[in-house]
Amino acid sequence: MATYTATVTWKRGDQSFLDRKYSRAHEIRFDGGTVVPGSSSPHVVRLPLSREDAADPEEMLVASLSMCHMLFFLDFASRAGFVIDSYVDAATGEMGKNAEGRIAMTKATLKPAIVWSGEKRPSAADVAALHHKSHHECYIANSF
Repeated sequence: MATYTATVTWKRGDQSFLDRKYSRAHEIRFDGGTVVPGSSSPHVVRLPLSREDAADPEEMLVASLSMCHMLFFLDFASRAGFVIDSYVDAATGEMGKNAEGRIAMTKATLKPAIVWSGEKRPSAADVAALHHKSHHECYIANSF
């Protein structure tokens, strides 16, 4: 199997720490060199101690689920002979209490809008089957 890395770096700088009024802003560096600004969610730690313009862990979880599903969907559609011109997913995630009463991401909803082209077009049943197969194979969905 493979190993994936991400380096998360936070630095206190000259901020106080014990009063808990420090910035939660940090950076996430991926193995290919991409750097993404990160922060706690402003829903969890209020501004200005978090950054609204940075990716938070909850958003990253929803995005990774959406990306994984999309990448499998694109591959399976291509193998089936269907041409996709665009795939846009306005995915959402909801926090709530899980069965043990702990706060968790309890629901994720993918809402892909797909533009098809080419001579061979999928039926509604074909699209449903592609989504089902993509969900079944998605590594992120299989992790929970």
